[in-house]
Amino acid sequence: MRPFELTAPPTVEAALASPGTFLAGGTTLVDLMKLNVLTPQQVLDINELPLRGIDTSDGLRIGALERMTDVAEHAGVYPAISRALLQSASQQLRNMASIGGNLLQRTRCTYFRDVATPCNRREPGSGCPAISGANRMHAVLGTSDSCVATHASDLAVALVALDAGLRLVSATGSRTVKLADFYRLPGETPEVETGLRPGELIGEVLVPRLDWAARSTYVKVRDRQSYEFALCSVAVALDVQDSRIADARVAAGGVATVPWRLPAVEDALRGAPATLAAFEDAASVAADGARPLPGNGFKVSLLKRTVVRALLELTEGSRL
Repeated sequence: MRPFELTAPPTVEAALASPGTFLAGGTTLVDLMKLNVLTPQQVLDINELPLRGIDTSDGLRIGALERMTDVAEHAGVYPAISRALLQSASQQLRNMASIGGNLLQRTRCTYFRDVATPCNRREPGSGCPAISGANRMHAVLGTSDSCVATHASDLAVALVALDAGLRLVSATGSRTVKLADFYRLPGETPEVETGLRPGELIGEVLVPRLDWAARSTYVKVRDRQSYEFALCSVAVALDVQDSRIADARVAAGGVATVPWRLPAVEDALRGAPATLAAFEDAASVAADGARPLPGNGFKVSLLKRTVVRALLELTEGSRL
């Protein structure tokens, strides 16, 4: 780790006026600084800023500095969000990691984290060795010839499924953006990962009120049950009336370069009976447009099976 200066701005205004890299829980930033992937000269400890609170009076508002554990255990949080948080990391990390930091965490691609190898996200124009290299954990959706790294956040998948937004604060005020629009596909500029502008900070997460999201879940398929990133994950919320699906929200993780909403699956589910056959039919379009690599072609079928598994979990309590 290279030397850096650590300061703690006393107010949001002071933090926004100070050049440097924001530090909250530090569970991503410190790791990347140790690897010299990130080498900020100035680090701003923002943990004492008034960016906390969980409000469930109309929808859900979560302060960016709330800890993952506190949000996961809050009674008014939708099940999909709680389950995504509880499966995101170890208890120790959940106690430290902030909501804003989780949404901004960088990819876990091994090439990105190894400064001895090329990486277009780390060094634009240097290449993407994952395309022809070790790519079992990489994306099959939303990829480009410049980058195939998966997005790491479990929480973001659940939030995208629930149409969440972010309130971004700056010295000139604040603006609200949809989380699904906040994340950028790699295209030819994979180093631009989000729509966060210079001098902006995530203030809070905004989840619209959706009463039927009480019937929601997050299913994560991984190589091991403890502290592991997703091979594939699916967040689902269902409105079931008289054994038919009136509405649905579905998004996937572990298979795409950004949290991946599945509108075609949602369309196929609306009006369909809550049966295994209908779920399999809807899931058949989940991987449309996929570009599998030699090492991750299994994710195409895994995504479809995980969608079905999540739907069954909500409607029957059973699993494939």
